[in-house]
Amino acid sequence: MKHGKKYNEAAKLVDRATLYEPADAIALAKKTATAKFDETIEAHIRTGCDGRHAEQQIRGAVVLPNGTGKTVKVLVFAKGDKVAEAEAAGADFVGGDELIPKIQNDGWLDFDVVVATPDMMGVVGRLGKVLGPKGLMPNPKAGTVTMDVTKAVNDIKAGKIEYRLDKTNIVHVPVGKASFTEEQLNENFNALMDAIVKAKPSALKGQYLKSITLTSTMGPGVKVSVAKY
Repeated sequence: MKHGKKYNEAAKLVDRATLYEPADAIALAKKTATAKFDETIEAHIRTGCDGRHAEQQIRGAVVLPNGTGKTVKVLVFAKGDKVAEAEAAGADFVGGDELIPKIQNDGWLDFDVVVATPDMMGVVGRLGKVLGPKGLMPNPKAGTVTMDVTKAVNDIKAGKIEYRLDKTNIVHVPVGKASFTEEQLNENFNALMDAIVKAKPSALKGQYLKSITLTSTMGPGVKVSVAKY
């Protein structure tokens, strides 16, 4: 794969053989984000889990103390007095059955996170084929199936992110934007790592965290030492 001049210049700043301390890795990832837009700084965490076994799955959510730097649109499936509660909490869209054809037939997906009250999961379940592959299906482990709609919406707007294993047993998550200060990125990264460490499956034998790489959207990967975790 051929890279542009900017990427190659940035890559020279990173020693591929070095495992950097988290704070140094964040500083480098920030420094090598040279695109014209505000790049996202992402963490890619390779685990020793085998996601094919349910007891080795990792899935959860964490509120990043400084947010993600992204405005998140929240859709809430609710009925009765929970509709007004969701609207008051700042949900961008609130509804029920009437949203099914809009999403299923019209392909409407103008939202980033879906929250549902437990009594609406029968309705939302009909959207499994559309929402599932996009990772938008509400899930109790991620706190998106709940009667406390206010907390769910507030947390998401404050910078709550979901993490889960992909098919290759890697977790990919944003830790903020390149425009954040190093301190903000460090706080977010530490909050994320605390959650990932706590999520270690008890059934796992052997090494849990195999490698961590930090990267900006267009920048080179910076390897992080996993020693402290």
